[in-house]
Amino acid sequence: MTRHALLAATLLAIAPLAQASCGDDGRVLLRSDNDVYGQAGQDENYSAGAYAAWISPTLESDPGCLPAGIAWLDRATGWLRWGRGDQRNLVLDFHHALYTPRDGLRADIDPDDRPYASTMLLGLAQQVRDGDQLAVTRLQLGMVGPSAQGEMAQDALHHLFGRERFKGWDNQVGDLPLVQFSHDRLWRRAAANGWFGLESDRIHYLGATAGNARIQGHGGVEWRLGRGLPDDFGSNPMHAGADGSAPGTRAPVAAWQWHVFASLEGRGIARDITLDGHGGSHSVDRRDFVAEAGLGVVLTHGRWRLAYGHYRRSREFAGQPEAPVYGSFTLGYRF
Repeated sequence: MTRHALLAATLLAIAPLAQASCGDDGRVLLRSDNDVYGQAGQDENYSAGAYAAWISPTLESDPGCLPAGIAWLDRATGWLRWGRGDQRNLVLDFHHALYTPRDGLRADIDPDDRPYASTMLLGLAQQVRDGDQLAVTRLQLGMVGPSAQGEMAQDALHHLFGRERFKGWDNQVGDLPLVQFSHDRLWRRAAANGWFGLESDRIHYLGATAGNARIQGHGGVEWRLGRGLPDDFGSNPMHAGADGSAPGTRAPVAAWQWHVFASLEGRGIARDITLDGHGGSHSVDRRDFVAEAGLGVVLTHGRWRLAYGHYRRSREFAGQPEAPVYGSFTLGYRF
């Protein structure tokens, strides 16, 4: 099954949930990440990713109007609600990611470049809002290795676009079940009038991730400027809670609205299985501190939202030929 088929299957599974909503502010998100979106001709590092999410309507108490299975999940994961606040929502998501070295035509291991790796994760998050503060706690379960179907997904994409097949997937990081836990806190400075009557705001955030795939602490800031800024906690989809999924207080507006964003994040990393490997697999000399900068634009009209982001990251391991560059497109719909 290709990456796109998996994404389609996920959407088919979550689409009926959108029809059984408690209100009119639930969301469905689709995102495609690719290094080609960031720099033409590139195919290395974080090479490609697919993301799909179903976000419940804003909830103020235990929901009686969600589908029975989702309501049970919400109650069973109440221990993930770490923040205080009277607005919250539930996020169910899927993420498939591919990581490759620079020389895709080399069949043996390049000791100076990163290993091949693919991860597939299912996640559940509880988001709790208290005014201009947001707490996001997420649990993810999945796989790294051949069972994550990274080679099949990349082969399908390369065949579709007439590109050569990468030949080193036999050396990828081996199979291992993954368990990840993360918690993030975000603070938003209320929107104010900016240049030429535009609105502006600023979001600060801190967080940590622990699990056998990744261990890190991170923090950052995002600035936004535009017309009709959303009442949420950021527009960079790479940050938890900052992808338009946070509980909001404003109804969708029929007119076209837009804004731009710029973000900067620093990470202290103690483990990254896509670089460190496991069980004696190929690995590289990972750097403990990484920075990432992003720029993007968001368009909204009624219930629809389209976003593009461009990201540049500092080198992640010693001897890395180029600093990673990638882009993302996100399509969202409010129901």
